[in-house]
Amino acid sequence: MAENIPPRFVLYLRSLIYWFGFLLTTIIFGLLIVLLFFMPADFRLWIAKLWAYSNLWLLKVICKLHYTVEGKAHITPHNAIVLSKHQSTWETMALHAIIPLGRWVFKRELMFIPIFGWALALTDPISINRGAGRKAVNQLVMKGAEKLQQGKWVIIFPEGTRTAPGSERKYKIGGALLAEKSAYPVLPVAHNAGEFWPRHSFIKWPGTITVCIGPMIETKGKKAEQIMAETREWIETAMQKISDSSRWNRK
Repeated sequence: MAENIPPRFVLYLRSLIYWFGFLLTTIIFGLLIVLLFFMPADFRLWIAKLWAYSNLWLLKVICKLHYTVEGKAHITPHNAIVLSKHQSTWETMALHAIIPLGRWVFKRELMFIPIFGWALALTDPISINRGAGRKAVNQLVMKGAEKLQQGKWVIIFPEGTRTAPGSERKYKIGGALLAEKSAYPVLPVAHNAGEFWPRHSFIKWPGTITVCIGPMIETKGKKAEQIMAETREWIETAMQKISDSSRWNRK
């Protein structure tokens, strides 16, 4: 069935209004996190969750962009390593709302962004220098294992950067190596957010993003290469089911 897409000027206007809301919520919640630096990290993460919920609501109301989550029952009471598809800015907010107080792995340069980066640095993340090679991987494994042992979820984008819909990028080994060394399970996540909020695009297209959460992938006794292969197979197979090539080249 054809999608009911409004005129382009309407899409631009909606997206412009949303961006004002995004900037406002980022400043308000970001400053709140910074001012509450003395509070526990989990408390500051709850504020970050409120920021995520606020923006998802703004997207729904202003841009008519909704989302649905399949397989939410696979999020167990026991923490795990989340390895997610990365297509858009959208999932950096949505996973805040979906995953229980996850600790993010991200490039340390993001911490230098005024307000947003300062707040990000106060949410107990794992920041790495992507240009450090093996040293960065070792840092990820060491700090990630520490967070997992504390009962925290760890969220990683194994592709490392946003990948356009319909494209495939080599999965980096860091998340799988963390799973091998820690023996914590992997929770695979697929979604088609890039079809509605494309990278480098101002427009946020209306519709419903589908998020698919897979069953836990057990990692005990497995090598990182096997863990990554199983994770990639599940994610990319799910992507084939939820992707729509007619939306791949929207700008």
